[in-house]
Amino acid sequence: MPSITDHPSTRRAIPAVPVLSLAAFRPAGKAPPSLLDAPALRHVTSGRIAIGMALRALGVGPGDTVLVPAYHSPSMVPPVHWRGARAVFYRVHPDTTADLDDIAAKLDPTVKAVMATHFFGIPQDLAPLRALCDRHGIGLVEDCAHCLFGTRGPVAVGSSGDYAIGSSMKFFPVYDGGCLVSHRHPLDVRLQGGGAGFEAKAALNTLEAAFAHGRLPVLRAALALPLRLKEALWNRVKARRGARADGTPADGAPAPSTLAPASSDSGFDFDPRWMDRRASLFARLVLRFAARARIVALRRRHYLQLEQALAGLPGCRPLFPALPDGACPWVFPVLFDDPEPVFAALQRARVPVVRFGAVLWPGVDASVCPNSADLGRRLIAFPCHQELSAAERTWLCAAIGDAARAGAAVAA
Repeated sequence: MPSITDHPSTRRAIPAVPVLSLAAFRPAGKAPPSLLDAPALRHVTSGRIAIGMALRALGVGPGDTVLVPAYHSPSMVPPVHWRGARAVFYRVHPDTTADLDDIAAKLDPTVKAVMATHFFGIPQDLAPLRALCDRHGIGLVEDCAHCLFGTRGPVAVGSSGDYAIGSSMKFFPVYDGGCLVSHRHPLDVRLQGGGAGFEAKAALNTLEAAFAHGRLPVLRAALALPLRLKEALWNRVKARRGARADGTPADGAPAPSTLAPASSDSGFDFDPRWMDRRASLFARLVLRFAARARIVALRRRHYLQLEQALAGLPGCRPLFPALPDGACPWVFPVLFDDPEPVFAALQRARVPVVRFGAVLWPGVDASVCPNSADLGRRLIAFPCHQELSAAERTWLCAAIGDAARAGAAVAA
């Protein structure tokens, strides 16, 4: 996941994202509203690919403008440029909601679409923005990358936009996956497979991530020899091919990284070669059979546990005063008065964190949106996903508390 702060040589003490377990498939009651319930749905390899497909469906092209929140992931912008359009950034409020007045002030005849994001799994009220877009004949792309499940009152996520996009990798234990949905338009697009190499990598990487964190021990033992042989074979293939100065294999074959999109390997890049490619079969099977009600119930429970554990810690507060009914959180976002000493302590303790918005598109700074710059600097978010065990959650709460107190001591 590109938003997870990590170092390739450091294995995190607990899983930063959901990892596969048998518990993922246990029945858990009635499933809550989900982006996956939309009447028109396509499973693709990532949310950014879905953004590109949504902009294409809206007819965005050269000379057009797309309004994008100033608080964003850099992966949101390349799909706009792929369409030949220009990204213009609008302000957000301190609670991440869209600044409707700033959006209205930026409307001109070139604006073809607006992207609106439900940050961190908290559904926003998009009715006013939907009305503004309708008055001006502008398309609305509802960015649900953080918000695959949930409602705002009676309104399900994904139902306000002309098109909505999701990132199933943030909510399910899968290596790849996003979706493009619509409640308003048909999706007249045919998807193709990503190839045998992609399918194998998606399955193996999902399993290996689970094995690395102690899940599926019986399956791990059964696959130990095949996985060692796979690794040895792959290393031998890479050694035989060699590499050019640009990193591509000397024999002209596809580079190993092209077996999967950058979104699956912690990159922000947008590769048009993955347009109109469907999610892996392994990911689609997990999405079909995993217990969705369990995902929502446990994420809410873990979020509230973190909220309780952090209450009273010095120099910090949750971004949201309370977890709204109908919300399924992606992570637990916290604002720190002096974030850098805390972040350093968290890194030393190998705590997986998200620093969403810490890196914004070039040129987007406090002069464009002071709130976005402040959020990007001060916000550190922590995993609350459904696959955290009781012991892992206890350790996480203690590690965050230690880091917060250490950071406060430095500031003092």
